[in-house]
Amino acid sequence: MAALITANNLTKMYRMGKNEIYALRDVSAEINQGEYISVMGPSGSGKSTFFNMIGVLDKPTQGTVTIGGVDLTRLTSRQRAYIRNRHIGYIFQAYNLIGALTALYNVMLPVLFSGADEAQAARRATEVLDEVGLGNRLLHRPGELSGGQQQRVAVARALANNPTILLADEPTANLDLNTGEEIIALLRKLCDDHGVTVITATHDYKMLDKSDRILWIKDGAVDRIERREDLNIRVGKVE
Repeated sequence: MAALITANNLTKMYRMGKNEIYALRDVSAEINQGEYISVMGPSGSGKSTFFNMIGVLDKPTQGTVTIGGVDLTRLTSRQRAYIRNRHIGYIFQAYNLIGALTALYNVMLPVLFSGADEAQAARRATEVLDEVGLGNRLLHRPGELSGGQQQRVAVARALANNPTILLADEPTANLDLNTGEEIIALLRKLCDDHGVTVITATHDYKMLDKSDRILWIKDGAVDRIERREDLNIRVGKVE
């Protein structure tokens, strides 16, 4: 199977005075269409930096990232913005919803930005909000929704433009255990039902049981890549 995403020798270095700080060191990995990948690692390990490279939110100091054969490091700012809007959906830990807008309009925004008219955007937003179980909350604002419901709105917004890739940055960090499990199950369902490639950057070991593969990052480098079936997962422990 051909890889959808290929990271080749990614390095990200920051200068602080005379010091060179490496967030990533020579990271290479391939991710296939329709996979559910969890990127695991301690705080400061480089997983969020790797995540941002795939999400066209940052550029490497060295190395390349390709999506569908397109080298993201060679694109103009306009081209990168197009890729972000049309091909990648983002889910953030803090939801990042606009408090003054309804759930419906929060989800409509990326569709409007893609060039659709308001009626088209409303139809699409209604469709995806219904898919994530919020068809009866269209006109509620974020402050009128629970944390889990807000995260579902964020998932719907990420799906609004039918992305190829869904990037979820610590999507369960602000949720209780049961709600977190519901969001994880929802992401797995979207992966299975729509063939969306789901990539999560997470500390949440509950993610592992839903993942196809786990990419472990340590000190800015790939420590190992494992398949779900090769892990021995028990309550409170991973081997």
